[in-house]
Parts: sequence; structure tokens; C-alpha cells
Amino acid sequence: MSLAKHYKPAIRELHIGTQWEEAGVYTFDPSAEGDIYAVDTPPPTVSGFLHLGHVYSYSHADFMARYWRMKGRNVLYPMGYDDNGLPTERLVERQLGFTAEQLGRAAFIQQCLEISTEIERGYEELWKRLGLSIDWSRTYRTIDDESRRTAQWSFLDLTERGLTYRQSAPTIWCPACHTAIAQAEVNDLERDSEFVTLAFGRPNGAILPIATTRPELLPACVAVFVHPGDPRFKDLVGERVSVPLFGFEVPVLEDQRADPEKGTGAVMCCTFGDTTDVEWWRTYQLPLKEAIDRQGRMTELAGPFAGLTVTQARTATVEALRAAGLVLDTQPIRQTIRVHERDDVPVEYIVTQQWFTRVLDQKDAFLAAGERIQWYPTHMKTRYREWVENLAWDWCISRQRYYGVPFPVWYCTQCGDVMLAERDQLPVDPVDAQPPSTCPCGSLSFTPEQDVMDTWATSSLSPQIVGRWLSDPAFFARIFPLSLRAQAHEIIRTWAFYSIVKAHYHQETVPWKTILISGWGLAPEGVGKISKSRGGGPMAPLGLLEQYSADAARYWAASTGVGKDAIISEEKVQAGAKLVTKLWNVARFSERFLEEYTLPLDPPQLSPADRWIVSATNRLIREATTFFEAYDYVAAKNEIEIFFWRDLSDNYLEMAKKRLYDDSSPGFAGARYGLHTALATVVKLFAPILPYVTEEIYGGLFGSHAESIHRSSWPVADTAAIDDRAEAAAQILLAVATAVRRYKSDRNMSLGAELATLHLQIFEPEMLNALSGAEDDISSVTRARTVTISESPAADLKEVPVTATRALPVALFLAEE
Repeated sequence: MSLAKHYKPAIRELHIGTQWEEAGVYTFDPSAEGDIYAVDTPPPTVSGFLHLGHVYSYSHADFMARYWRMKGRNVLYPMGYDDNGLPTERLVERQLGFTAEQLGRAAFIQQCLEISTEIERGYEELWKRLGLSIDWSRTYRTIDDESRRTAQWSFLDLTERGLTYRQSAPTIWCPACHTAIAQAEVNDLERDSEFVTLAFGRPNGAILPIATTRPELLPACVAVFVHPGDPRFKDLVGERVSVPLFGFEVPVLEDQRADPEKGTGAVMCCTFGDTTDVEWWRTYQLPLKEAIDRQGRMTELAGPFAGLTVTQARTATVEALRAAGLVLDTQPIRQTIRVHERDDVPVEYIVTQQWFTRVLDQKDAFLAAGERIQWYPTHMKTRYREWVENLAWDWCISRQRYYGVPFPVWYCTQCGDVMLAERDQLPVDPVDAQPPSTCPCGSLSFTPEQDVMDTWATSSLSPQIVGRWLSDPAFFARIFPLSLRAQAHEIIRTWAFYSIVKAHYHQETVPWKTILISGWGLAPEGVGKISKSRGGGPMAPLGLLEQYSADAARYWAASTGVGKDAIISEEKVQAGAKLVTKLWNVARFSERFLEEYTLPLDPPQLSPADRWIVSATNRLIREATTFFEAYDYVAAKNEIEIFFWRDLSDNYLEMAKKRLYDDSSPGFAGARYGLHTALATVVKLFAPILPYVTEEIYGGLFGSHAESIHRSSWPVADTAAIDDRAEAAAQILLAVATAVRRYKSDRNMSLGAELATLHLQIFEPEMLNALSGAEDDISSVTRARTVTISESPAADLKEVPVTATRALPVALFLAEE
């Protein structure tokens, strides 16, 4: 098949994608021999529509999957969808305009299933259009039967081993989502606030000033703390002081965590304003006063403020305090508060009954596991280590929501015992089923657990789901730990950490050998991350792919290093489109010389330019391979691109054209050999990044249409062909070509204008020998009719300066006529 005059990616990419699917190019064959390269693909959370940030990050894993497939690995590259849990619930509520509570549990769950299925079809359309080399037959959903079975099996195993437990304790609570959340789901948010200094009463009638940003928590005040080294409060420790407006008394205690420099130095402890309050409550066994309920409203404990939201109560409390003359001072401040990452709503700390997985007593094991994984980039391991070192809570895995994996648990209504499901019941919804046996107390009456699991409790098992841990243990043993986890940096503390936890507990190893961390795709102004749920960014992904091509978008994705954020750059995408066009045009130009040509076992006689391009090509193979194996696709792309534009397109082709156009020339065979070697290699090396256009060129020029380039072998460098002397000689050829181009440009001559004579004086005998036979190369690139090379100058010709980054043993002389 001849290559078309113009490559039309909007048409050809769709056609090529269909060919890949019909031929099963990316289908994993578990019976095939060879090492398996298994990818733990990030299952996108079904919380909105995909954006260009996903195009950026998901391309990175595909670069590596394609590379290793060409290296001969049996690549298992599945896709998953994280479509259970709170993110999907919030999406469905936004789309329907109703809350889960308004719809009812069963109807809401059905809507979640239907809407998430529809949205996942859109996700698949984008991934296929982008050219991800996914085996779609291996797709999973975190709400499907096997995923729910795996998550419930994990829960039962950990519970029976004492690694998961249930207790009533202070938990991090999102008032907007009406559920407990884990420490990993909390972010810091800076905002304007107000320090209000209040008058607490002392027994002697004096005033103890205390500054707070949470005056609405006064009804939950259980103590006042001062620093033991603060001389201002030496006589106060042990006293009881009166809480303003509410009148009850609380003790004054001392603790190192009270900051003498903050506020007045004395701080009230309420149950609960923050984690320090929780720690003091536990350490000093203080009473529990609950002033905020699960809806984020004040309880009856707040008296006249009961029923108000926290924000309303804060304002009303300050007004009441001011009216009573109990406000001593107010100061505006910038305050960092803790918010739920999903909605930026400030979290509260309230006592609830929850399920937890133990992590605090296993920190050392998790740190050691992190050391056994290869991190790209390496500094991301520091983020992981700092997260583990600063853990303050066990992992809260229960959520007071509806759409998720149910806990396989019932509670005896007579004695309160926990009844666990049997393994053969899984997956099970306790609302619709009964325990496998009677309670040991003899009761047959049970209450099902209504809570669902944290979505991370399932997605943390993605390596086990991909490896078919429960359904195919023999296969699982072959591929576990998986080869690669690709993910974004903001979920190191969640997906990466929780996956390491689960693999440590269940398999006593790490979940994967390598982790590749991507950055965010940022809006063009660089103001921050774009997200599915808060706006998909400035350009629709499919629109960009249609306008510029998937290859062009992938080029942009390959232009920023691992772990780094990338501004969405239409200019970079345009550069990718330009590269695709240039690659096509070079292939079309070369087609007439390479049709039905195969490389001979023994190379023909080569000119200096041929020897250079063959050497440089093999050097490029070695460098690109080294970069890809270090997961540095950016450096690999840059080296391949520089070689293609500078060496092959701008220089070698110009040096070889004269011989290529004359098939009777003695140098024709060498030029064809050099062109085939360089272009076929470039096409293969570009294949992981530009899969569509390289497929089209490969099928038209170098391969059979029965074989995809993505199933062909990665080039292997011939170290014997790497010739330092040939590459040194080429520096002279390149410098001469540049000098002649500059000479013509300075005189407003066309670059194609002929020169009458060109002479090179070479000062080093060894280099003179290396340039033997270069006359046609120089004539072709300079358009000189006569070219001579010797150790002598040409007195009758004009000398033209030759400049280079280092001194070269050459002088250039020429005559226009």
C-alpha cells in the first residue's frame, strides 16, 4: 500500500483504532510464554467527565506499556472504573437534582448503577480515541461482583485476624456528606477568620482571657489548658473557671501542647474542635459533650443556639457574648482549617461507631515496604514516607452512605454480637440476606450493617482484582507483585498507601515492583488542578483530539517529566501535530526509495554520511532504550525528536538526495541502506508515544499489514556499528553545511542555489581519511557542482568561516561561479 499524499489523522486514527481492536493487538494471552508485564491501571473515579489532565496522566502508563510490549513482554494492561462510593453518589445527586435521602436507598442505588454505566461508556470512548493499548476484555468495575467479593473477603480476613475492628470513637466527619471520612481525605485550606478573646471567670472574681476561633463550641468546653512553663498561669493550674455565657465550670490543666505564643496562652479544650482536643480528651479522661450533630447543626447542649448550623451558631454566639460584655477583643487572622477534599467543607470531630483498619501499629512495616518499591521520580518516595510517619489515626473504612460495597456483617439484636458472612456467601448485601447461622446466644433476630465501605477499601485491592486473586490463584501467583502502578501524586496518601497496606496484610509483600507518579494537568493560567467534579478545564478532550490528533495530544503529554505538573499547552499540541506531519512527509519522500527494500545481511559500501547516520542511529537506540527503562519517556522523546529533525531530516536526507535520485550511482545502495536504517528505527522508537502515525508508516513502508508495529520488536543497538570516528567526521560535514547555508542566506541566495566549486582543507590526516568519499555527500547538501577534499588550501577560492561549538580541523573555500 502506498502512503497517501496527506495524512488525515481525524480519519485514519479511527480506522487504525478499529484495526487494533479487530486484530486483538493488545489482548493479553495468559498462555503465552515470556515474562508478564502487568499494569495496575488507575481506575478513574466516576465523579464527572474526563478532562485533559486525564489525557496527560493516562498517556504516561501507556507509553511504558507499549515500550515493554515491543521489548517482548507479555503485557497485561486492563482498565478499571472506580464507580462505587461517595464520589459517584455526589455526581448522581448533582445530575438528578435530588439527594440520596430524598430518593430512598434502593432507587438511589439503581440510579447510581445506571448513570455510572453511561458515563463509563464515555470514558472508554476517550481512552480508545487517545490510543491507550488497553485489553478491554479485562475491564473491571469496583462495584461489580468480583470486586465486591474481593473487598468483602479482605474485610473478613482482616477482621478474623484482629486487623479490622469496630468502635465508638471520635471520627473525622463531613457535615455536607453526612459521613465519617479518613485522615487521608482531609486537606488544609487557608481562609480569613477571627480570633475572639472571651472572658472566662475565676473564683476570685478575676478574668481569664482566652482567645478562640470556635466560640460556638463553648457549650462543649471541658477544660482549659496552659503550658507548664508559662509563668503567667502558675497560680491558676488546678482552679476551675467559669465558661462565659453558659456558666458551668471546667478545670485548668497544664500540657506541653498548649502554645504560650498563640492567643492569650490559655486555650479551651472542647469535644471536639480539632485533633489536639481529641488527644487531650483521651489523655486526661475528660467528659464528652457533643455540641454538633451529624448534620452539622448544634445540639440541645447549645441551648438557644440549638438547630443552627455551625457558621450560624458562631455568629449568634459572638453576638450574645458581646451583648453580655464578655468579648474582650477581636482580631482578624489567616487560619488554616481542615476540610474534606471532595467539597472543601470544614470537617468536624464527632463520636460515632465506625469500622477501622489498623495502620498505626504497623508504620515500620509500611515504611519498609515503601523502600522495596522503585519510585519514579525518586523524590515521591519522600512524600509516601512523610505520610506514613505522620499518621495519627487508624484507617476509618466505614461510610454512612448508600452506594458502595456493603459490610458482610449483621448484629444480633439480643446480645449485640457481630455475625460475619461465610466466604461462599460473597458478595453479599446483609440488607437482603441473613447470617449463615444462628447467633451463639441462640437468637435468630439480626440487624444488618447499613454502612458501606470507603471506596478506597475496594480500589486499594486493584492489584488483587487485576490478578484475579480469588478466582484464579495460580495466575495470581504468576503476576503478583504486579510490574507497574501508575497514578497521580495527590493520591499517594490514599491509593498507593492503602494498596501497600492490603498487600502487606494479605500477601506479605508489596503490590507492585515499580510506581510511576504523574503530575496534574493545569489550566493554561496555571491556577490549579482541573477536576472532573469541579470543572473539566478549558478544552474538551475529544475536541482537541479531533482538531490536532491523538498523537499530537500524546506528544504534549510526553513533554513534561514524571511527577511534574503540566500546563495544558495548545502550542505544545500544535508542535506535536507538526511533528506528525513532518514524519509523514519524510516517510512519503522515502517511499520511492524503500519500496520492497529489505536490509541486506552485510551492509553495502557506505559514504561518510551513511556511516555517520548508521552510527548515530544505533547510539540513539541505546540512549532511548536506557531512558525508557528508567521510565524517562520525556528524555527518550527529546532524543528521538532531535535526531529526527536535525540529523535525519535536515542533514542526512540532504546529503543523501543526490545519490538517492540516481539509482545508477555507486553510492545509491549506501544511501538507501542509511535511510532505511534511520527511518525504520525512528518510526519504531516513536511508536510508544505516537502510536497511530507510526502504525500507518510501518504498515506502508517497513512491515506487513498483518503485523502491527506494536507487536514488532524494539530495535536493538548494534554496538559494533557505533563509530566515534564517523560521528566526528560528520561534525565537519554538518559544520560545512551550516556554513554554506549561512553564506547563502547572508547574500539572499536561495538555499538551493548552485555553487561552482567547494573545497575542504582538512588539517588532520586521520580525519582526511575518514572523509574519503564524502564528495557526493557535500555536493548534495551544498549544491556545489565540484567538491574537493585535501590537506591543502585552495588559494584561488574564497575562504568561508566555519563555526562550531568546538574547533574543527577544517577550512572551507568556495566559488559561486
